[in-house]
Amino acid sequence: MMPAKVWFGQLDATGGYLVVKDNGEVLCYHIYNRNEFEDYLLNNTKLETASSTRHDFGSVYSENNKLFFKLNLQIRFLR
Repeated sequence: MMPAKVWFGQLDATGGYLVVKDNGEVLCYHIYNRNEFEDYLLNNTKLETASSTRHDFGSVYSENNKLFFKLNLQIRFLR
C-alpha cells in the first residue's frame, strides 16, 4: 500500500498465519493465494444464527457481578 495510490483491498504480498492454541501449541499456516482464498470464502459461505432455544442464544447472564449477552453466529458453506 502506497500513500499516493488508492487501495482496493487486494494484497500485493501474501504470507501465513501463526496460531497459538490454548495448550501453547503453535500452528503455522501458509496461504499462497490469499486474495483468491478470501474471495472464495466470501462467495461460498453465509452467516447465520443458530437455534435460540437449543444454544441459549440472546440470553443475558451474570458472571462475577457483570452482565453478559450471549451471542451465537455460525459460518456455513452454501453448498
